[in-house]
Amino acid sequence: MEEEIKAEFLKSGFTLDEEQEILKKCHTFCQDYGLEPSDLVSSWEIYYLNRQLDESVVKDAEMDGFLGHLQSEQLGASAKKDPGLHMYSFKDVDMVLDAEDEDAKDVILGTPIDKSEKLQLDIYDSAHKTNGNIYSSERKSKLVTPFGKRSNKFVVKFNIDNLPTIETANGIEEHYDLEDGIIKRVQPLKSSSLVVHRSGLEPGCRFMYDTIEDRFNAIENRIRKHAAALVASSLYEEPMDPSVASQRSMFAVGMICCDGEGHLNDKSILLQSSVEHSRGQLVRLELNKLSYFSVFPGQVVGIKGHNPSGHCLIASELVDSVPLSIAADADLPPTKKQALDGEIQATHLSSTPTETTMIIAAGPFTTTDNLLFEPLSELLAYATRNSPQLLILLGPFIDSEHPQIKKGTVDLSFDDIFQSEVLRMVQDYLEYMGPNARLVMVPSIRDANHDFVFPQPAFDLDSLDITSLNNPGIFEADQFMIGCCTVDILKHLSGEEMSRHSMDGQPNDRLSRLANHILSQQSFYPLYPPAEGVPMDFSLASEALHISSVPDLLILPSDIKYFVKVLPVGGTTEGEEEQMKRCVCINPGRLAKGEGGGTFVELKYQGSSDKMNASIISI
Repeated sequence: MEEEIKAEFLKSGFTLDEEQEILKKCHTFCQDYGLEPSDLVSSWEIYYLNRQLDESVVKDAEMDGFLGHLQSEQLGASAKKDPGLHMYSFKDVDMVLDAEDEDAKDVILGTPIDKSEKLQLDIYDSAHKTNGNIYSSERKSKLVTPFGKRSNKFVVKFNIDNLPTIETANGIEEHYDLEDGIIKRVQPLKSSSLVVHRSGLEPGCRFMYDTIEDRFNAIENRIRKHAAALVASSLYEEPMDPSVASQRSMFAVGMICCDGEGHLNDKSILLQSSVEHSRGQLVRLELNKLSYFSVFPGQVVGIKGHNPSGHCLIASELVDSVPLSIAADADLPPTKKQALDGEIQATHLSSTPTETTMIIAAGPFTTTDNLLFEPLSELLAYATRNSPQLLILLGPFIDSEHPQIKKGTVDLSFDDIFQSEVLRMVQDYLEYMGPNARLVMVPSIRDANHDFVFPQPAFDLDSLDITSLNNPGIFEADQFMIGCCTVDILKHLSGEEMSRHSMDGQPNDRLSRLANHILSQQSFYPLYPPAEGVPMDFSLASEALHISSVPDLLILPSDIKYFVKVLPVGGTTEGEEEQMKRCVCINPGRLAKGEGGGTFVELKYQGSSDKMNASIISI
């Protein structure tokens, strides 16, 4: 047969690099899949064309990829004959166990399993078998991966605890009694009410149609709104033209710009005011007299100072935020504002804060060495044991930066991987948890199966019981507001920010300072120009990026170190209570990092930062 295989390759114009080794493997493929030599070579031609290989030389290095291609062909053929049949390949997480391995079920990848955890998994698995469904994370796999061999699982890395708790404080997840787990599963979850704030973005919306005028209007509107809010606070006078020479002190509002393509420095800071006040002219800004400031390109600020020469505005005060109550109501008519205030007051009087439990995780959801989505499986298994009311998953799901996605070595389309791996596991989780479980999914510009634009429309998942959110997006859960953005704005700001700190003044907490810029600028992405790789569409940005009021929770996944921080939001008017000025900012980290696991956040929230328990847990 090997001679026949060789003859078929030569007939089709292919030569064999390592002939003996290749023919041996091809012979095995023919036996395993019942193929004739001519059928095998026909399959190789399809594989050769799909991979766009340069030379007509069959190389041993391509045999593993060719095997995957054959398995996919067999899977497709079998699915047509019998839709209920599923053939498992080496790429599946949920491998079928042989009958002789029945006694080895207590062991996964050589790591002992706690008895109570194993029993809980068996109960979960049997529940799914009754529905004709098998949840992949609970099937024992023979594949030994670096992620599967990790030793420290579900270790608490960081914790803020303002609630009375009976959980252990040793930093490791406590295994509950099996009977408690059964009782917990029988008792239905308390439903969490979700209200999504729509921003005009819909799945399938037009993008890549923004013009120079759209960019101009987006910048001009930001400066005008900021100026109007500062004047409405009665703390500042009407803005003046900062480019006009004057010995008198003046107040100006404009956007920070950089004089050149490099990073900001004390000689390259420019201020661009609005067309209304200065015809959009730029003037150099000097901040040497300030003991504390933090600026970045695109930031809209108020400046008190003077410009004696007409060429340089010397700042004596920098205002980087506006009173939040003023900012939220600046564009509302007086009658509507009065009605809204009464409505909010009635809501606060009639509602009592209830505890909402949630788990927050950000992609990637699979390790870089495979597309098995083991971290996602482990996360969903953890969620079934801890029963959160709300599970928030933030992209990327099908990461365009994954090595196999970048190289194009996958045999399925990106949509097929999303459907068969991610959505299948998510649907199984929701089916198991019952109708009261809530799940929110937010896309990322790194998702290979979704629109590459920012702001980004939600996944089209209307047919599923999943709340799909725009990126960025805002929604309400049990009457408190949650904002999410999967673009790494914290990392981008970190690379562009210029700051000065007084020794005995403002605390030097850089992560809090970066997160505070999002709130003080009332924009999910205040940086301008956007960082390289961010496909900003300014025709969609004005409404979709705007933060009209400070959310209770702000979720900003980032490659920088995970954190949970309570931000005191500045710029409030006199008489506002301290608790109304706080926002909990969360960076859950990445669920998968390289070939290992990352982190996620588990949160119990009772309506304020003073009544919450937040834990950052390694997967």
